[in-house]
Amino acid sequence: MPSTQSTDQTMQRYLVLLRPEDPDRGVRVLAELAQATVVIRSRDTGTPRQPPCVLVFDHIGAARVHCTAQTRQRLADAAASGNSTILAIEPERTVYAIAEAGGPATGPEPVVSGASWGVHAVGADASPYTGKGIRIAVLDTGLDLSHPDFAGRPVVSRSFVEGESVQDGNGHGTHCAGIAAGPASPASQPRYGVAGEAMLFVGKVLGDEGRGGDGDILEGIDWAVEHGCHIVSMSLGSPVEPGQGYSTVFEEVARRALAAGTLIVAAAGNESRRPDAVAPVGHPANCPSILAVAAVDSALRVAPFSCAGLEGEGGEVNVAGPGVDILSAWPAPALHRSISGTSMATPFVAGVAALHAQADASARAALLGERLVQSCQALQDPVRDVGAGLVRAPSGA
Repeated sequence: MPSTQSTDQTMQRYLVLLRPEDPDRGVRVLAELAQATVVIRSRDTGTPRQPPCVLVFDHIGAARVHCTAQTRQRLADAAASGNSTILAIEPERTVYAIAEAGGPATGPEPVVSGASWGVHAVGADASPYTGKGIRIAVLDTGLDLSHPDFAGRPVVSRSFVEGESVQDGNGHGTHCAGIAAGPASPASQPRYGVAGEAMLFVGKVLGDEGRGGDGDILEGIDWAVEHGCHIVSMSLGSPVEPGQGYSTVFEEVARRALAAGTLIVAAAGNESRRPDAVAPVGHPANCPSILAVAAVDSALRVAPFSCAGLEGEGGEVNVAGPGVDILSAWPAPALHRSISGTSMATPFVAGVAALHAQADASARAALLGERLVQSCQALQDPVRDVGAGLVRAPSGA
């Protein structure tokens, strides 16, 4: 049986929430308590991030600490004291790309007026808005940077996954980026993207195997906030148990992002197996200040896999988007593929949010979220499954 000393020396990763009033003091306290090298993300010039290490996300006032159980206890004691710059500490979770099985887009796709069924369902094909001037950050598995549908398109990108470039070796990120901001007139497919002229920011926070850590997600959010992104689309998460509650760190980060003008939308999760089993909205979509997105099919009924609002205080579904048999971009050689998931519904919501943000310069952050909810099309399924209903693009009328 391992000794206490051996257990205490096991290195684990934790998320730390800092008091926003005095960030410099928070960094100093972290360095003292963790007895570790501190790296501030926005000032990082390539400093090796070897443990023990504290990585500070200074635009959202949070950090990831790689430390022993002894150090974790010191940080927890500081948070519990109530008069420290440390507000909370919690273990880092593993998060996953949220998509159901799918195949290459080889058969005829449901197309209406030259657009995929999802683009038509949300009214993006009839909207005069394109997302021009609006910044969308897609935090996922990256992007196929050589994809012909994005040729000549300015894309700001960065990888937060150690040892991996932004180039998408999974496909999930390319698919989600295509839905949110794919071109209005792709060369060989019907239109599948919502906000074709939005400014696209791609943050690789999940590895090519489709998973990553909470700390990488926070680093991506910090980067998006630093770059003034109006919307952050996160088709990722992890399941929660009934009654488990939401992350204190992610909830406060989402609030701080809203205060900075950034709305975060996230996938509700795919753990349901309706009608036999309905699972609660997963992490981090279950945070009250993050817009949780459910998936519907082409009949506008809730998808069998889509998680539901079984919990209060943020565990609700807020809105729904198309999420079954969704056509979008895919890395070469396939180039296009149809897959399903609340992952697909989420960038639909992000893209529609960009259209609303272009239509009304005052619609930002929390007000943008309210605008999305208010403009939803009511659906047959209950609020616990689809929230306010299907997001709809502004008509311009």
